Amino acid sequence: MAPPRLAWIGLGNMGRGMVKNLVEKGEFTGPIAVYNRTTSRTETLVSSLEAGKAKVVTSIADAVKEADIIFTCVGDDKAMEETINAALQSPEAKGKLFVDCSTIHPDTTEKLAKSIIDAGAEFVACPVFGAPAMADAGQLVCVLAGPKTAVDRVLPFCKGVMGKAEINFSDQSYGTALRMKIIGNTFILSMVETLSEGHTVAEKTGLGVENLHKFIETMFPGPYTAYSNRMIQGDYYKRDEPLFNARLARKDAGHARSLAASAGAKMNNLEVADAHLVQVIDHMGEKGDIASIYGAVRKENGLKFEN
Repeated sequence: MAPPRLAWIGLGNMGRGMVKNLVEKGEFTGPIAVYNRTTSRTETLVSSLEAGKAKVVTSIADAVKEADIIFTCVGDDKAMEETINAALQSPEAKGKLFVDCSTIHPDTTEKLAKSIIDAGAEFVACPVFGAPAMADAGQLVCVLAGPKTAVDRVLPFCKGVMGKAEINFSDQSYGTALRMKIIGNTFILSMVETLSEGHTVAEKTGLGVENLHKFIETMFPGPYTAYSNRMIQGDYYKRDEPLFNARLARKDAGHARSLAASAGAKMNNLEVADAHLVQVIDHMGEKGDIASIYGAVRKENGLKFEN
């Protein structure tokens, strides 16, 4: 059997790197059909890839028509609902496999999965863990849920292509993958909050942020060290485009709060970090990044937002 034809919808910070790795390492038939609401972004990406491996399409209907497997990676629940609604208007959707890599509420995923299945298509939930640099390097962690037969069709594009590892929830509900993603993101938010408070107190007590960073490098290599570097180097306020937009982080925090409330639970660390995200957005607007929590904590403790 020939490898599947692929389409990709959504070129945010994560999507661009994921498409690049599909093109470079994936096995597929024909060029990948790539769609983004802003066509110029699609044209820029496609022109940077190996000739003939990807092509620009200017509508969701064209993306669906051109592919057997359609990957989506968009910013929020509303955008995802609009994307799937548009895709299912095409008679070409029947028999296709939709794979969503977005971070949305589990209830939204379940609702959209039902619509896709009712339209005679298949669905796999596949949110990913990792920053844009990890997407670019093909080092994401893919979390998959849905019928095993469908998940098995997606796995060849995960570990070794877009990702370094998989968390496989085959034959579990679609929402399982999103519950993992939403709760997992609260660990990242709490980590950033802890680093922000630690560096602020290190500066104010005379320990110094560089000394604290040595401890972090030794004890917590990986994401802790990466975020610590972003903080002490001022990357958290110098970027024109955030790596992890503060508004999207608040969206994720809202989903986590909703999940906890539905189970009669509380996430107190989440509330503290989310309050700081509000301050980040007030200070930086659309340039606000999750790492900018450091600036909010600094300001709260009598230091300048920018270090």
